[in-house]
Amino acid sequence: MTEPKAQTPKEAQHTILRRLPIIAILVVAVVGAFTLRDYLSFETLAQNREALLAFRDANYLMTVLVFIAAYVVIVSFSLPGATIATLTGGFLFATFPGVVFNVAGATIGATIIFFAARWGLGEKLAARMEASEGKVKVIKDGIDENQWSVLFLIRLVPAVPFFVANLIPALVGVPLYRFVISTFLGIMPGALVYTSVGAGLGEVFARGETPDLGIIFEPHILLPILGLAALAALPMVLKRFKKGA
Repeated sequence: MTEPKAQTPKEAQHTILRRLPIIAILVVAVVGAFTLRDYLSFETLAQNREALLAFRDANYLMTVLVFIAAYVVIVSFSLPGATIATLTGGFLFATFPGVVFNVAGATIGATIIFFAARWGLGEKLAARMEASEGKVKVIKDGIDENQWSVLFLIRLVPAVPFFVANLIPALVGVPLYRFVISTFLGIMPGALVYTSVGAGLGEVFARGETPDLGIIFEPHILLPILGLAALAALPMVLKRFKKGA
């Protein structure tokens, strides 16, 4: 077995530069997890609700742009508060067009992570996976043959962390257009649930209560989403069945 060729100083510097974006995302994510959790919270939203509504009424377009930009930052740096941001979108803009603003911000943020991972890690990892054998090659080939099914599946299953769902496509060579389309459509059902909850926050605030953020795991919500995930997986299952027949 041949040893890997040592990098020249210039190649090593280039490698470090390529990995800086994904390193920056990880560092900011860790720091943000400890410093921003108390600020990106339901309590903060409740305390500032009147000011937010007043600003929206006076500057609707600017509010939309600032909101989407803030959502992009939260998602792209994996900061805590994505759920609160989604609720805020519903609170400020109602279910529609709030869900569109939420999904747009999440998709742009996810695409930034996708680019950072693809640029910093994807090229070398993809080359290794192409040259791999055994189970790794089987997994890689399975994803290549069923990209749409896999992409929608990891978006629709709530147990898959959002950050992981952004990294996997980047590291296995999924085309950008497939990633963007599957992200936008795949996160729509869950975003719609939380945006609709956010749209009703006015009544929740009036009662002095806290919204049920676990609503997506209730059977009447979770089962339809899992049903969509099953439909996404169906082509993959049928293809595997035909191969085994």
